[in-house]
Amino acid sequence: MDILELFIESLGTLTLNKTRTGLAILGIVIGIGSVIALVSLGQATQQSVQSRIESLGSNLLTIQPGSTNQGGVRGAQGGRTTLTLDDAKAIETSTLITTIGKVSPEFSRRTQITTGGSNTNTQVIGSTPAYAEVHKVTIASGSFITQRDVEVMSKVAVLGPQVVTDLFGEGANPIGQSIRAGGQTLKIVGVTQAKGGSGFQNQDDMVFVPLTTAQKQLFGVNYLGSIALEAKSADVMADAQNEVGYFLLTKHKLSDPTQADFSILSQQDILNTVTSTTGTFTSLLAGIAAISLLVGGIGIMNIMLVTVTERTREIGLRKALGAKKKIIITQFLLESIILTFTGGVIGIILGIITSYFISNLTSSPFVISPASILLAFVVSAGIGILFGWYPAQKAAGLQPIEALRYE
Repeated sequence: MDILELFIESLGTLTLNKTRTGLAILGIVIGIGSVIALVSLGQATQQSVQSRIESLGSNLLTIQPGSTNQGGVRGAQGGRTTLTLDDAKAIETSTLITTIGKVSPEFSRRTQITTGGSNTNTQVIGSTPAYAEVHKVTIASGSFITQRDVEVMSKVAVLGPQVVTDLFGEGANPIGQSIRAGGQTLKIVGVTQAKGGSGFQNQDDMVFVPLTTAQKQLFGVNYLGSIALEAKSADVMADAQNEVGYFLLTKHKLSDPTQADFSILSQQDILNTVTSTTGTFTSLLAGIAAISLLVGGIGIMNIMLVTVTERTREIGLRKALGAKKKIIITQFLLESIILTFTGGVIGIILGIITSYFISNLTSSPFVISPASILLAFVVSAGIGILFGWYPAQKAAGLQPIEALRYE
């Protein structure tokens, strides 16, 4: 009996009990579909977060008060008020720093914004004109903060599109209208282009005001929350990190880098951290989904064992008529592989469709990894062989006389 005849006979055997065959396939379908859908979700999340970080600006370095171990400067525990506008100006004008282009001193704090009968709690960013260049902020209408606004502490504001929607409604034009923040009335002079995002770092849910206005009139502080720097190229990021770090150590009169009262974080550091975190998250999701594959494989083994029991007399008759052990093993293995392969194909289709709907519902990228599909095929075939082998061996090991007497 050749392999084609065995294949046709295996198909015929499986179709005799369609309900049991369908339930066996279902476990593999759910397992394969879950792996593909969850891996796709994890990769889409990683891609989405990376694109949002990259949209904040290219070749970006961020100096923060206090300390974390970063790059060329390792900081000790410091205060949160150690950065000043003088530090930013010194970095910008220093002849010792040759790797930095734009410098953006910033101060941010969440606060309540009101206008008429509407209000929202959002992030207010005290900024200078350099902010738009460093963070790649595009103006959809009106204008951004000017140097004149910073110098005279103008009471003006530039709104993100989400803030416009929250305060004025969808599609409204707020230019020329006023909002209140921190007890001050601010005139709206611009609206930024939508970038997309969510949570506390949503670039569309921000209000930009002149840095001096934020410091002196809204929040009453004389320090900075951070200083954003744009390196001249990606190749000099490490050099820029070290140049700025040691320059600030000298300016703050600190001789020991371990006592730094600031930390410098590069955009690549953030991307590496996010990639590592989301990669772990994706692996965890895939691992959870793989458990259902294991369950599905065990289900197939159980069903094949039941099938061996039900077909004991048939197996005995075939062996009595001269069927070799190899033929019996091959037939039962084929039946198991057909089950898992069919479930694998349906699971792949289901996983892709599920991923597509999830991406639409969450407005995330639609990402399907060819590697996950290839893995699904390999795993489904492997499960068929692994969990079909024991029942096949058991069937092939039956003695003809005992099998024929089986009731």
